[in-house]
Amino acid sequence: MPVVTVEGRRLTLSNLDKALYDDGTTKGELLHYYASHGALLLPHLVDRPLSLLRYPDGHTGQRFFTKNVPPGTPDWVMTGEVPRSGGGSMRQLVVADLPSLVWAANLVVEFHTPQWTLTDPGVADRLVLDLDPGDPATVVDCCRVALWLRERLTSDGLTVHPKTSGSKGLHLLCPLEPVDSADASAYAKRLATEAARALPELAVAVMAKRLRPGKVFIDHSQNAARKTTATPYTLRARPLPTVSAPVTWDEIAACARPEDLEITLADLPDRLAEHGDLLAPLAEHADAAPLPEPE
Repeated sequence: MPVVTVEGRRLTLSNLDKALYDDGTTKGELLHYYASHGALLLPHLVDRPLSLLRYPDGHTGQRFFTKNVPPGTPDWVMTGEVPRSGGGSMRQLVVADLPSLVWAANLVVEFHTPQWTLTDPGVADRLVLDLDPGDPATVVDCCRVALWLRERLTSDGLTVHPKTSGSKGLHLLCPLEPVDSADASAYAKRLATEAARALPELAVAVMAKRLRPGKVFIDHSQNAARKTTATPYTLRARPLPTVSAPVTWDEIAACARPEDLEITLADLPDRLAEHGDLLAPLAEHADAAPLPEPE
């Protein structure tokens, strides 16, 4: 197995020629993506405990979600104690540097993180709304909901950063002044309920499957302290190597086909050349605002 050195750390990589996606994208290309785009991912990973969706045989193979530190984790990879909702704690990975990012990527993972940091467990510094379309609705419908939510969030003084989920929908992220996750959850639920009332033919705010076909589920639950969301710029376990990538509001307003917002590993260099890092303000916590007081 090849051994590489990343910022002074020796890493043993495996199965670099293994195809993980339907277009033939290999594990080696996945690792190259993470290694070369560390500057984009790391600001969203540092000091946040990781949950990992592993798919070592590609999207058609076994997939499993884990929060535990994997066996064989090098001692130089940071870990941290994370409180459990029922009491006690568990130890989770924290990707703090590029060698740790490449080491974790060698496991073939999606990166998922909470809306809080280890410095302040359960104190949210981000709000997230996950727009998930129920067939036959698509991301085009998500865009219509996103535009309504942007106007509503902006009226509450929040700055909204959109990104693709990398799957079927959209994520809307807002930097917050630190607030208890329970308060962020309550606000997100109120907002989702309000959107569902305003857009009854388009959106729902409850998870009941019978209500979701043809509508966009506004998932507010990921603001709970125990929940996580796909980290910005993570690859996803899909047929193609799609990225949970930032998009512009102009792109959302113009979206006419699901393919318009399907962003893959191969698309990202041109997008970065055109737009730069659209999520840099989020990573820098610029424009963080307080939650509005409950009415």
